[in-house]
Amino acid sequence: MSLYRNIVWFVKGMREYTSRSGFENASKGFVEKDLDVSMVGRSFMITGANSGIGKATAMAIAKKGGTVHIVCRNKERAEKAREEIISTSGNTEVYVHVLDLSEARKVWEFAEVFKKEHSSLNVLINNAGCMVSQREMNSDGLEKNFATNTLGVYILTKCLIPLLEKSRDPRVITVSSGGMLVQKLNADDLQTERAQFDATMVYAQNKRQQVVMTEVWAKANPKINFSVMHPGWADTPAVATAMPQFHQMMRDRLRSAEQGADTVIWLAVSRATTAFPSGLFFQDRQSVSAHLPLAWTHSSRLEVKVFMGRLETLAMAVKSSE
Repeated sequence: MSLYRNIVWFVKGMREYTSRSGFENASKGFVEKDLDVSMVGRSFMITGANSGIGKATAMAIAKKGGTVHIVCRNKERAEKAREEIISTSGNTEVYVHVLDLSEARKVWEFAEVFKKEHSSLNVLINNAGCMVSQREMNSDGLEKNFATNTLGVYILTKCLIPLLEKSRDPRVITVSSGGMLVQKLNADDLQTERAQFDATMVYAQNKRQQVVMTEVWAKANPKINFSVMHPGWADTPAVATAMPQFHQMMRDRLRSAEQGADTVIWLAVSRATTAFPSGLFFQDRQSVSAHLPLAWTHSSRLEVKVFMGRLETLAMAVKSSE
């Protein structure tokens, strides 16, 4: 079944995830006025916004007048991105926050401080992610890919939900990956302690976990619109670093960062998205299935409950150790 998933996914990817056959064909159906909106008076938090899809998203929102909080690991790169966004957009309401999402304790601390310092947040965009090639532990004793892609996203979102609920038209968008289509949720080995470590499959599993979290959050928090999306195969520094062979092989077919960011921006600002129920998976401004046909990747209610319970236990354990 794994071989079947991989083959079907790659064929699908070549047809839909690339720039020419994917984005350019899909964009023929886009409604231009969907993005013709002012974001003045609305605030956005974007993680991993110093490059790639995150930076392209921050730039687009700043051009529309939104207040942008960019959350990045590296202060120097973040400040450079901020200067470029301000210079290009003419919007000075761009703020830098330094945070490594792999450090769960620091995510708690950051979110609590942000809530005290800001009266509202309209949109949270969980964009930051990583694909560490070897099994590596962080300072909390957690596997780094899981800590960044899953637990960090879980803690940041959970902690900011009360602030989002106070705001007008609150939204949470998580940048996932079509790679999750080859993975079924595995709640029994969250940190790859038993299975052989394969960075690509660990990343795909983390991205499946993001889809499941989004579906659960949407049911539990009806005041907020949650969505998760696949940006396609985009030419970003993260892809070039984490997947050099794939990047080399596909670079003439990859989407630009701006094309990869298009659906993120659409989900964050467009009024058209209110026509969709909360909790869906999107690709090129359309809701799409989060499962390949006949791939057996659906999870039972019990599996989802166990997964969310284990996330909560890990999150609270880190918080109590502060």
